[in-house]
Amino acid sequence: MSAPEVYSIAKSPISCHSFNADRSQVAVSLNDNDVQIYDRRGKEWQVTETLSEHDKTITSIDWAPNSNRIVTASQDRNAYVWQQSPDPQTGKMVWKPTLVLLRINRAATFVRWSPNEDKFAVASGARAIAVCSFDSENNWWVARLLKKPIRSTVLSVDWHPNNVLLAAGSADMKARVFSAYIKDVDKRPAASVWGEKLPFNTICGEYSSPAGGWVHAVGFSPSGDVLAFAGHDSSITVVYPSGPAVYCIRINTLPYVTLTWTAEDMIVAAGHDCQPIVFSGSEGGWAAVGSLDDTTTGGAKAGTARSGPVGRLNSAAFNTFRNADSRGHNADTAGDTELLTVHQNTITSVRPYEYSSDGSVARVSTSGVDGKLVVWNVSAVSTGGLAGRLGGMRI
Repeated sequence: MSAPEVYSIAKSPISCHSFNADRSQVAVSLNDNDVQIYDRRGKEWQVTETLSEHDKTITSIDWAPNSNRIVTASQDRNAYVWQQSPDPQTGKMVWKPTLVLLRINRAATFVRWSPNEDKFAVASGARAIAVCSFDSENNWWVARLLKKPIRSTVLSVDWHPNNVLLAAGSADMKARVFSAYIKDVDKRPAASVWGEKLPFNTICGEYSSPAGGWVHAVGFSPSGDVLAFAGHDSSITVVYPSGPAVYCIRINTLPYVTLTWTAEDMIVAAGHDCQPIVFSGSEGGWAAVGSLDDTTTGGAKAGTARSGPVGRLNSAAFNTFRNADSRGHNADTAGDTELLTVHQNTITSVRPYEYSSDGSVARVSTSGVDGKLVVWNVSAVSTGGLAGRLGGMRI
């Protein structure tokens, strides 16, 4: 199994990242007000441009692959759409921002382009989601707000393949599916497992975190017929609305804060446990089946991948806390602060990186608080013996 590609992008935390279409460039936020655009130079990444318009920390970035536009969201309650155009003096292509009228009075927390790239959704701390479309007459992006019944900060969003439905996870411990249909922008969607008549702000589904944790991440499956979300109660929940069936996978590790589907039967999730975990299943059940990291031989040094049962008992950090709790200070481990994982701190974002010929995701990229950008091979993860390890509880 091939080792992951590990790049030490910065010495500061990477709060979010997004690649362009051919993966030759990546836009990252180093937990500050600017977006750094890196170009691949051989085996290294070098900063070539800085996008400066926000005056508070950037919370999310999304790079549209077809239109080559970047949308950014920030704690300054603003979003900008960046597009390349020639400079009138030099003729060089430069990134220029376009105004977005978000109409929110709290921080923007998350942003994603719709599949057709004619809309984007911005989550916020204003208990609302701004669904933005372009107003060509005024040359700006205008928002319509999804509000009810959201009762707290929205932490993540994800678009359905039909360009209309929108999933959202929030701090009120709920994952919801909304209709974000805009009459002058969207074509009337075909009927799906989520419903038929879908006027704006229709609630197509509402699901609770099993033990009352914030819902950090949500994601539709490639078909759009299944929803997954990660809660701060250390759980992954998979919803089949056509069943209806809901499977909850309770994990004995730290919570996940980000996830992505790699196929109709596979999810990669990551977060405070510092390693990407693979979940696999179907309508018959779900379970954690492996890690993309190797925590048995020291992933931070070896960078090799493994498969098999998920566990943190071999983690140096876990042993340090366990020994300190049972025996007090342990001199043997007092100086050992290196985790047995590639990422040495929380993984903040996991995103599809490369697709295989059948449309499934072959590789994913992760970024973290340790300033690393890592590309992992997903297609080689073994799920053998899955039937004997289904650990998802139907609720």
